[in-house]
Amino acid sequence: MAYDKQKIFDQAKEMIVKHKLFFIDDIIAFLPIAKSTFYEWKMEQSDELKGLLETNRVELKVSMRSKWYKSNAPALQMALMKLIATPEELRKLSMQFVESENTNKNTNFNVKELVSFDTPESEV
Repeated sequence: MAYDKQKIFDQAKEMIVKHKLFFIDDIIAFLPIAKSTFYEWKMEQSDELKGLLETNRVELKVSMRSKWYKSNAPALQMALMKLIATPEELRKLSMQFVESENTNKNTNFNVKELVSFDTPESEV
């Protein structure tokens, strides 16, 4: 069955807007053509389709960050802070940050001096 490429393209744009789609595979699921046909027609390279998908992503991100800002949930507030924080602020927020300073003055450390490899394990 022959499909009108322009009609399918217009339908793809309509589906992106109507269903707030984010991914190429989501578009294909709404179209009456095979995945291979979609790629054969190089629709995945369309700047117009990519732009519509990106617009949906940005709108959702802005909406979510706004909800996180207004939320009283500490986890959401922390997630937002991690997104907007400077590297210095992130370091201060990190629970895994370990500042280490080498205080070992003996730079000629030799393991053999501590434990002889000939010493039986019971003596070590």
